[in-house]
Amino acid sequence: MLIRPATTTDFDALRANELAAFETLRAAGAVGGFPSASSDQQLQRYLDDGFLDVACDPSGDAIGFCGGYIAEHLLHIGEMDVHPARQRHGVGRALLTAALDKARAQKLDGATLTTDRFAPFNAPFYATMGFRALAGDELPARLREILTEEAKIGLDPARRVAMMLRF
Repeated sequence: MLIRPATTTDFDALRANELAAFETLRAAGAVGGFPSASSDQQLQRYLDDGFLDVACDPSGDAIGFCGGYIAEHLLHIGEMDVHPARQRHGVGRALLTAALDKARAQKLDGATLTTDRFAPFNAPFYATMGFRALAGDELPARLREILTEEAKIGLDPARRVAMMLRF
């Protein structure tokens, strides 16, 4: 497996991985409804901030990606997906490690994300990487707003959690 910076020519392959991973999330009860994937605008934001990496198999095909952006001197992981055929092989861990290493190199203060609290490959996985769930007064307005927007697009607020890792 190779992890490399993504380019705009990867966008379609990244979305294909995201749509395939949607079905894994659906099976875990984390999402419902019609599958959706990141827009060109979302992917471009990650690319512009220097946090859009793609994992490729030996033939060069995309098997996963991690995208994020800088907010409040923190890396915010906006999307991370691994193709179902490649899940549970360390691809997600490698992608997240690469993003966190890049954030540390840029002297950011840490990283944030929102995710499903129950699916074992979501919040429990991120906890193994050092992230912790935020609640109540420790939940920054920016993450509260993201959780509100997620509810508006149909994600179950009872399943969603914001997490943070401080470096």
